[in-house]
Formats: sequence, structure tokens, C-alpha cells
Amino acid sequence: MIESDETKEENIKNDNAKNDKSINKKSRIRSENKDNKDKNQVSILSFIRDIFIVIVLVLLVNQFVMIRTYVSGPSMRPTLEHSDNIIVNRLIYKFEAPERFDIISFKYINRAGNTQETIYYVKRIIGLPGETIQINDAGEIFINGELLEEDFGAETIINAGRAISPITLGDDEYFVLGDNRNHSEDSRKEHVGNIHYSQIVGRLAIRIWPLQKIGRVK
Repeated sequence: MIESDETKEENIKNDNAKNDKSINKKSRIRSENKDNKDKNQVSILSFIRDIFIVIVLVLLVNQFVMIRTYVSGPSMRPTLEHSDNIIVNRLIYKFEAPERFDIISFKYINRAGNTQETIYYVKRIIGLPGETIQINDAGEIFINGELLEEDFGAETIINAGRAISPITLGDDEYFVLGDNRNHSEDSRKEHVGNIHYSQIVGRLAIRIWPLQKIGRVK
């Protein structure tokens, strides 16, 4: 069959149209691939940015807001047990003063010979700045001459220690006791003594371990 000039021109136009479509399709594919690549790069950068923000926030929270500590020994029984893991609110005392019966974590510098070690204690605040504390032979606690009504102690105090004589606290000093009164290194001991505000790390907030005891520290 002999093609007419018009048919040839039509076929050429169709071939050109197909080629144009093919070129346009390849161009779109390349464009889509580039767009997808750009989107993937943006997604990766966003992920890295989010991870960085999370790390910074965790560090800031750990440094200024919350920190995890644990109870070592039996001194806070029955309220807290050995190896309980606790979240400490480090920010609370920036806005309000420590109160009587708060359970706090505080730093104690243990100096032995030529070395020193920082120990973190967990105790309950009994005496507040400016108050006079005394524990009599019967194990009763007096604040400014008045009997303190409290039921946190696991047992009656046997050894009043330095508190057998009246102890007047300074403007930034606190008197602390462990709830397990006869098995606690606290403000009754000369080497611990009164706790300065600067020593306080924060107030115990939430017990996170063991799992069956998760909850707010009261």
C-alpha cells in the first residue's frame, strides 16, 4: 500500500506526539523522583531535628526539673523501702519553701581522710528554719517547747543524739529524721547535723519502682 503525503504527515505527527508524551512522562517521572528525594531528605532532617530537641529537653528536665534517685538502706521504712526508685522534683522549692514532713533528697559530703564523697540522703523534714528542736528521754519530739503530733515514725526514738539538748536552727537550716527512727543517720548525728537549704536537691514526688508500688510519695 502506498501512503499519501497526508497520511505520512499524520503518521509523523502521531509519532511526534507519542515521543512528546514519552518525553513528558520521563520528565514527570524524573520530577517526581526528585520531589520524592527532596521530601525524604526533608523528612530525615526533620527526624534529626526532633531527636535533637528531645535530647535537649531530656537534659534540661534532668538538670533543672526532675531527677531519679533511689533509697539505700532501711532508714525510711515503712514509708519507703530499700532500692525504691523515686523521681525527685528539683523545681518545687524554687517557688515554695520546704514544709514540715516533706520527704527530701539532700547532699551530704562525707569527708574521710584526704578524700571526700558526695552522698545523697532521703529523709523527712521535722524542724524548720528558726525553730528549736528537742527530743526528750521518752523519744518525744518538741518544736519550740511544744510536743509535735506526728505518726510517721516506725517506732519510738531510743537515742535522741545531739537533740537531747535544744537545737536552734538557723535561717536556712532544717532538722531531718528518717521514719525508721532507730535505724537512721540523720540530724541527730553530729556528722550529719542540720541541713542547709543549699544542700536540698528537691522533694520526692513519684515512686516508679517497684511497679506494684508506683504512685505519689505522700
